[in-house]
Amino acid sequence: MEYTSTRDDTLRVSASEAIVKGLAPDGGLFVPAEFPRVSPEAFYGLTYPQTAEKILRLFLTDYDPAFLKTAVEQAYGADRFSGKAGFLAHVEERLWSLELWHGPTCAFKDYALQLMPKLFVEAKKNLGDTGTTKILVATSGDTGKAALAGYAGLPGIRIAVFYPDAGTSEVQRLQMATQEGENVAVYAVRGNFDDTQTGVKRVFADLALAERLAQKNERLSSANSINWGRLVPQIIYYFYSYAQLVAQNGVAAGDAVDYCIPTGNFGDILAGYYAKRMGLPVGRLICASNRNNVLTEFLATGRYDVRRPFYKTESPSMDILVSSNLERLLYHTTQDAAAVAAWMAQLTQDGFYTLPEDVLSQIREIFLGACADDAQGREEIRVRFAQNSYLCDTHTAVAFCAARTAMPTTASPCVVFSTASPYKFPCAVLGALGEEGAVDEFDAMQRLMKKTNVPVPESLASLREKDVRFTDVIGKNEIPQIAFSL
Repeated sequence: MEYTSTRDDTLRVSASEAIVKGLAPDGGLFVPAEFPRVSPEAFYGLTYPQTAEKILRLFLTDYDPAFLKTAVEQAYGADRFSGKAGFLAHVEERLWSLELWHGPTCAFKDYALQLMPKLFVEAKKNLGDTGTTKILVATSGDTGKAALAGYAGLPGIRIAVFYPDAGTSEVQRLQMATQEGENVAVYAVRGNFDDTQTGVKRVFADLALAERLAQKNERLSSANSINWGRLVPQIIYYFYSYAQLVAQNGVAAGDAVDYCIPTGNFGDILAGYYAKRMGLPVGRLICASNRNNVLTEFLATGRYDVRRPFYKTESPSMDILVSSNLERLLYHTTQDAAAVAAWMAQLTQDGFYTLPEDVLSQIREIFLGACADDAQGREEIRVRFAQNSYLCDTHTAVAFCAARTAMPTTASPCVVFSTASPYKFPCAVLGALGEEGAVDEFDAMQRLMKKTNVPVPESLASLREKDVRFTDVIGKNEIPQIAFSL
């Protein structure tokens, strides 16, 4: 399997090269040059690690199959994810919740970032790369901690995580700020997530910096979903969840299933597009946004316009205006790297671009957008718990709202992605259930557990006792120097 750039499809690299480099030299994203076709029936009855192994072998063809088998067993075995890897909860008629937060950092990013570091280190071996890799991560909350947990202590790796100052929940901030390991660093960045992500992307595009690092036998890479090593593990849980639905008689084999995904950087939902292209009976992919609804508008009009107010919401991991992985979808839809490069240049220069009607029509055959604000999300949390005894976090609540909007337009059952534990946002969830006035988020955790009888994950409850190691607040223009000296 070869990979090309969304902005230059004459480029061809191996999976190992795509994962180690992170971004293409032209600033584009690496994408598979073709889509392997599979039979969904081949995944029925498999465990999560077995499903993962089959998917990865299709895309990572330059990896030793024995390594992939060991890696997925270590990442997703019975002792991982509390024995609930790919856990599918039935919420009500035609509606399921895929709980992706039973991993070590209580967010869906664990599925990729428990595996990706293993893929990354092996890729360096495949390429004979003995230098130091400096991994820079821009995060809106969950990716940062998951990446830190995955890469801490690995040889030949140093990692720095950058998050928007005051742009995460306190639990998310403490998860990052208390991370142990000598090869890790964490910085708050003045501004919002788009400021943070732009600052990191500019470092990757800095050829002079890359040359200075090369003189020290160092190179940069990324653990964000712009890296193919982050995206490919996310395809797995579409195939696994579909097989579970068939096993539970929630859907007849071969029938379509809709998926509703709370969306920020467009990675999780793009993985569903890949699964569909591979042959999985995916119906509609419902893109759920919060008040920062640039994607909802885009899917309705074809105009991507970031010249709008940025809102801090109770679903901070979705507080994003520039959804990087959308670029991959544009390339797959058009197969026109020059057009994609032009749209991305216009977005950088003018703050917007508009798709031709024929391109938008192709995208809208699969993707549907819907959004919900904080008030609607709080009501959804309350209703789900009152009617279904189901407790969800603020991001999942936005997805439930979007699913409710979309489900009357389709006859297919719907799987909502539950992307984070409700205890990562305990004040907001507790408030939605009618309890106000928590002293802090740890007090809110205890009150929420008392009210719902849903246990607090130990990894979150123990944060209160850990030492805060990282407190620096920087400007985005300081990121290049940090990258050099990391």
